[in-house]
Amino acid sequence: MKKRLSVVLILALFVSTLVFASPNKDLGGPGGSAFTGKAKYIFVFIGDGTSITQRTAAELYLANKNNPQDLKIAVDRASGKFPAGNGVTDFTPSIQRMLMSGFPGQGFSSTYSSNSLITDSSSSATAIATGNKTRDGVVGMDPTATIPYTSMAKMAKAKGMKVGIVTTVSLDHATPASFYASSPSRNNYYAIASQIPSTNFDYFAGGGFLAKGTKENQTKDIADVLKEGGYQVYNTRADFDKLKSGDSKVVVSNPRLDWQYALPYSIDMTPDDITFAQFVSKGIEVLDNPNGFFMMAECGKVDWSCHANDAVASILDVLTLDEGVKAAYDFYQKHPTETLIVVTGDHETGGMTLGFAGTHYDTFLSRLHAQKISYDAFDNTVLFDFFEKNPNAVFDDILPIVEQYFGLKRYTKAEMDDMNAAAKNGDAESFAKLGLALQDYEIADLQSAFNVQPKDPNPTKRQQQLAELRQDPAFDIAYGSYSPFTLALTHTLNQKAGISWTSFSHTGLPTPVSVIGVGADLFNGYYDNTDIFKKVVRIGGL
Repeated sequence: MKKRLSVVLILALFVSTLVFASPNKDLGGPGGSAFTGKAKYIFVFIGDGTSITQRTAAELYLANKNNPQDLKIAVDRASGKFPAGNGVTDFTPSIQRMLMSGFPGQGFSSTYSSNSLITDSSSSATAIATGNKTRDGVVGMDPTATIPYTSMAKMAKAKGMKVGIVTTVSLDHATPASFYASSPSRNNYYAIASQIPSTNFDYFAGGGFLAKGTKENQTKDIADVLKEGGYQVYNTRADFDKLKSGDSKVVVSNPRLDWQYALPYSIDMTPDDITFAQFVSKGIEVLDNPNGFFMMAECGKVDWSCHANDAVASILDVLTLDEGVKAAYDFYQKHPTETLIVVTGDHETGGMTLGFAGTHYDTFLSRLHAQKISYDAFDNTVLFDFFEKNPNAVFDDILPIVEQYFGLKRYTKAEMDDMNAAAKNGDAESFAKLGLALQDYEIADLQSAFNVQPKDPNPTKRQQQLAELRQDPAFDIAYGSYSPFTLALTHTLNQKAGISWTSFSHTGLPTPVSVIGVGADLFNGYYDNTDIFKKVVRIGGL
């Protein structure tokens, strides 16, 4: 009996030893084989608001753009050649994978914060950056907002690596801030940005600073604070192009920023703008050195577009994220045994869903190509320029602008009858027009939104009017904090394409984690967002 017990104890001790000695224990969560070597070059990409739906929608959009098969099968069905649901079709659905989706390390991370199942960006970015949970709204500190955490970026700098922070939103926004600052509130923009000089990080790039545009009690412009801290501050293409290997302590912004000091949405960019991928590529050039480097690069406006339920702006910014990843991947190909690239999201936004009751089991993503501008640019340029010039405008007056920017058009009953007849005979052009034709219930929704739309051309007054309207719960559920008419337009187009939304806020979905390079297989599986920090720190020897 004693011998049998001794054997059991020995086996138990042996198993315990294996568990506690496992390299995956320190790396957080499940993994694969032990990595070989340490990562000298580390990239952490974050698609703010990006989960599996946003990524899948982008890949379906890509496939459809290159081969618009949804229109073909729709025409066949309309003509009775292949009725929906009969299982007979010559149409094969396709998806065009983004680069990140083909990385060998693929996992998911949970995203809850210390006080909520649905996180905000400051708490989720803090979890990724520092390996610790915190309360929503807190940046780089514990839930009591009294103890600062140390981020992986600061650990990399302490090791002697160069460090870069890139984002498409303002540099003092929640996600980038979590990698270089500590603050009880994510809204303390001036205090957050003022911490940049103490980091001695080498490269800050992308957006500007909300701190410069607030009414906080500040004595100096944030640019002066940075310059006094030894940083060079640039905001022109010429200065950006001049940056080179060996430069250090630079802050560079896109020459053109939106009203929130962020880069324009990808759909609104011009050739004069500096793209996310270009900021990443320039960062690699500036940071590359014998001691290695760490770069956090955030594509932040996926989140903003999903808050506003704008599928097209979201999809194109997800593709922008992948273009930034490609820039890092080109570097990885030159240093495959020394580089780690991690791509993830901090949370999902908007409750984006691939499917809509009105399109049943079909999607028609080709209809999304009709949108020519983001919700934000439409709001702040087209829509209110229209109201300024037409203060007494009625619904019919704005329909030509709706067609111009969203492709949505109202037809007469006779025109609809003719197009339906032609579509049934296999006419693809008629079916395409029908796909963007406004139905009676859609016209009613748009007209209701137009009627309650604040029309004052002054942005401040519009926001005040919206705040008053949101006191009505029905209005708040229907439109959130967004312009009712613009939101109704994106909802209408999205639903015609087969995309739906459940929220104007974040959701509790997990986020994908895609990895290539040193220790990539350790990211396979399902783990917490804090484990991303543990894995990166261990693999990078930080």
